[in-house]
Amino acid sequence: MILIYIKQLNPRISYVFKHIFTRILQVEIAFTSEIEKFISHTGYKISYGKQPLGNELFFQSQGLLFQQGIESIDINVKEWEETHCFFQVSDKSCLPFDIFAAAFYLLSRYEEYLPHVKDELGRYPYTESLGHKYNFLNTPVVDVWSYKLKRALQEHFDDFKFKPVQSTTHFLINAEEPFAYDQKGFFRSVVGLANDVFELKFKAIIKRAKVLLGLERDPFDTFKWLVTSSKNKNFKLTVFFQIGEALSFNTSINTSRLHFKALIKYVSDYCEIGLLVSKNARFNAEILKSEKRRLEAITNRKAASTQFSQLVVGLPEAYRNLVAFEVENDFTMVYQKVPGFRAGTCTPFLFYDLDFEIKSPLIIMPVAFTSMGFDKTSPKDTTTKISELQKQVVAVNGTFLGLFSNKNFNAAVNNKLWKSVFTDNESL
Repeated sequence: MILIYIKQLNPRISYVFKHIFTRILQVEIAFTSEIEKFISHTGYKISYGKQPLGNELFFQSQGLLFQQGIESIDINVKEWEETHCFFQVSDKSCLPFDIFAAAFYLLSRYEEYLPHVKDELGRYPYTESLGHKYNFLNTPVVDVWSYKLKRALQEHFDDFKFKPVQSTTHFLINAEEPFAYDQKGFFRSVVGLANDVFELKFKAIIKRAKVLLGLERDPFDTFKWLVTSSKNKNFKLTVFFQIGEALSFNTSINTSRLHFKALIKYVSDYCEIGLLVSKNARFNAEILKSEKRRLEAITNRKAASTQFSQLVVGLPEAYRNLVAFEVENDFTMVYQKVPGFRAGTCTPFLFYDLDFEIKSPLIIMPVAFTSMGFDKTSPKDTTTKISELQKQVVAVNGTFLGLFSNKNFNAAVNNKLWKSVFTDNESL
């Protein structure tokens, strides 16, 4: 256990210190604001503030963690060793920057609360992020910094014992459109067939007919392959189904159909099921509540995980609704168009509400990439990029999360790339 002296403990400090020490480094910590208690402590101890108390291991504060509210901050990002850092401090400090303030800035998504221009779907654009502007988006800098902190602790406390930590892999399937032709209902099937005829899509007409006649499996129904392929693999799998209204007429299905419910029940027997929050439920608590209850009625289990459709999450309102309905994990923290670590970490972290200055129980799962982010990338470059991301995560014993669509494994398209990534991720 490490005792940490802080003149005045507050939610920001407690939040970020516990993420770095407890979640990443697996180190037990305790806080004190009593100088006498700190000085008399004979065990491991460090201090955080403006000035050191004595010869203890000291980390200088930049000031952000002792503030309240949100205001524009001038940030000077510099290269440091093989990574980047910001919030520089004096040479009195063990590290040349305030690791805790910098980590808090990224984890709390402070920059997403500041004025910015949203993209066409209402999302925070990656081009606005500090990580993109200064070219560290592809590095889980918070974890990298934490391991540099670990090295400093090892040098100062040469007999301190750290618990072993192991990297894990967790793959996600966005099943927004589980079927291409099946379970659409008579009216949607007729309209879809008419569109195929009008556009002279003869292969699609034949494929639709075979699926509807029961002669072929629907091309988007890849769930049996996903379940079978994930068995005996060293990764966790979560599949997100949408219960609410779909984004378009063509992609929507009747979610009350027995076949759709049977599919969800089948998949839930082998892996975790999550709720894909519909567009209408993003900021409507009653619709979100209804969708969550419907999924729970189908699986007879608590819907503990969510992901927002089109990866649109508006901070902080959307997360507050998840907290209100006791959702445990959300998997929307990723940029759709580019790979990387949106919050600067590859370790699951708690949602911190900057408006109310409170730590919530909602765990944010930081996704490293989406298959959609590689639409314009060659298969070779895609494999190389994903491999580099995975190596970054393994180096800091983090959680490697990747998001796919069930359509990526469609047998009707050239899907060797995604099948290889999904089944052979350990050899990337």
